[in-house]
Amino acid sequence: MSTKRPPTVWIALDMADVHAAEALIEQLHPQRHYKVGLELFTAAGPDPIRAWIRRGLSVFLDLKLHDIPRTVERATARARELGVSLLTVHAAGGRAMLEGAVAGAGDSLQVAAVTVLTSLDEAALRAMGLPAPGVLAQRLFEMAYRAGVRAFITSAEEVGSLRAAHDQARLIVPGIRLPGDAVGDQARIGRPDEAYARGATDLVVGRAVTGAADPRARLTVVENLVRGVTCG
Repeated sequence: MSTKRPPTVWIALDMADVHAAEALIEQLHPQRHYKVGLELFTAAGPDPIRAWIRRGLSVFLDLKLHDIPRTVERATARARELGVSLLTVHAAGGRAMLEGAVAGAGDSLQVAAVTVLTSLDEAALRAMGLPAPGVLAQRLFEMAYRAGVRAFITSAEEVGSLRAAHDQARLIVPGIRLPGDAVGDQARIGRPDEAYARGATDLVVGRAVTGAADPRARLTVVENLVRGVTCG
């Protein structure tokens, strides 16, 4: 792993207040990669995203699209026009929907397919008549890969098996926690160094940094843990 580049760390702006998001971005300078999810996008719309991109920040739009193929294709095209770097869709939307998303993304936007939400455990999936997280993630990953998707959202628990299946895939791991952090509403979590060592190319870090009294110091802890794997 030491010969590979360090993972990209995306800070999750999981809040509704755009002013709070701006303040956090200032605190974390020179951090450049941020994830905008449903809450902030619904509250503030696309204008803050445009402003951040003009300032040189990279934005990962985490909307987890799941609709009929044509609707997803068109929505993906609008995200491409917005200038974001990544856009999430649900792999469970099926191959035709994923192919539509890839078509709408063009060459400038990368579609990232969500395999299994990190908030779901085996019992929750069983209640829906679905297999265990590892089995379901692998099936959805393979189907999405055949549809042309090359970036995937996966938990730290499944990232190793997906990396073994396709060495060139971009594997983005949310649910990152530091030692001593509360699990919260997540079911399948992992430390940043563990996720990277297993094959993650990107890490999405939310409350482990944004909920801290000193977010910049906590981000440094994340970076140092990853650096230990990189230099090991």
